[in-house]
Amino acid sequence: MFNRIDHTEIITRDMARSIKFYTEILGFELTSNHKMDGSRGITEISFLKLGDTSLELLEFPDAEPIPSKPQVGYRMMAITVDDMPSAIAYLKEKGVTISREPMSLGESWRGEFLDNNGIALEIRQW
Repeated sequence: MFNRIDHTEIITRDMARSIKFYTEILGFELTSNHKMDGSRGITEISFLKLGDTSLELLEFPDAEPIPSKPQVGYRMMAITVDDMPSAIAYLKEKGVTISREPMSLGESWRGEFLDNNGIALEIRQW
């Protein structure tokens, strides 16, 4: 009945900056982009793809800031890498903020970085 997660949605205030971050830094491919009338606060919707994973970006120019404390709901998405040290060095070279340096969890390495909106993303090497 249920097959897989189709996509994850991320809210941004600046679609162009988000598309640039996800395509030019993380290697996503832009698959569609639609301007909206803003009647529900959404001015643009874009879909991106990385491997078999889809990401939907929703532009809300008047979106509230990210809460400073954890809240019930979505926490973050995780992106896998083959070589953690190389991936971290690459992100730093691109000016991406590493919010949690990688640490060994025994069977894997896990770290966190921030996208252009300040949204935390996990980076994981299995």
